[in-house]
Amino acid sequence: MAVSTKALDVRYRTVDVDGVEVFYREAGDPSRPALVLLHGFPSSSHMYRRLLAELSDEFWLIAPDYVGFGRSATPPVDGFTYSFEKLTQVTLGLLDRIGVPRFALYVQDYGAPIGLRIAAAHPERVTALVTQSGNAYQEGFTPFWDLLFRHAADRAPHESAVRELLTLASTRWQYEHGVPADRLDRIAPEAWLLDQAGLDRPGNQEIQLQLFWDYQFNLEQYPRFQEYFRTHRPPTLVAWGANDEIFGPAGAEAFARDLPDAEIHLLDAGHFALETHGTEIAALVRDFLRRNVAG
Repeated sequence: MAVSTKALDVRYRTVDVDGVEVFYREAGDPSRPALVLLHGFPSSSHMYRRLLAELSDEFWLIAPDYVGFGRSATPPVDGFTYSFEKLTQVTLGLLDRIGVPRFALYVQDYGAPIGLRIAAAHPERVTALVTQSGNAYQEGFTPFWDLLFRHAADRAPHESAVRELLTLASTRWQYEHGVPADRLDRIAPEAWLLDQAGLDRPGNQEIQLQLFWDYQFNLEQYPRFQEYFRTHRPPTLVAWGANDEIFGPAGAEAFARDLPDAEIHLLDAGHFALETHGTEIAALVRDFLRRNVAG
């Protein structure tokens, strides 16, 4: 059986960023236009494994694991500031450390508040945006968030219920909900099993609970993100699961308010649309980047 030469182009590296070890996957030629891939909860750079292989012939791709996720360091909550502001600082530090001056951003879930902080603070460095269930508007929140916002307002009474979101059943649900029956067999079981293995590491649930609590402060950044959209008009591709019960399709459509030229595609998919619609998304991203960032 032939082995794809694209798949062989992915490299796996770890560097020190401000005293913490940060793991990242890299593919493609650094002389090509760069695309930085920022993962969601409870995943890691592993969620981009197919996209890295698919696009590495034409673009330089960098996909980090945040501190507390994947193969990056996981210091305990009393040894590291687990906030989205801090994860943004480390992510930007990684890009500076490995020399990525300008780049397009692909954001999903947690990747949005991290990537959009970078874009709003350094608009000159960001060539384009791709968002897959990467929310920036109040309209995107679904009833899934009700418990998390109650937990943010008063942690102790709701912690037990929130811990249920860190179980195997919940992790698998994130991958399978909203997926058409004829596409369920495209979801690689190792994806949600790997995510769960990360959650089950000693001390990791405390890390995730802290980030759940900190998420409330991302909403305070939304006016800043939206002002960035209006002022800088970055080319934007929205490839979103129409059946996502975590960040609903209204969150995708809301981008048109501040980015009237945004290319919005609602796919018959759930939250982890790359698992079931990877071929379609890769084609959309390739075409979009060719038109907007390729030299």
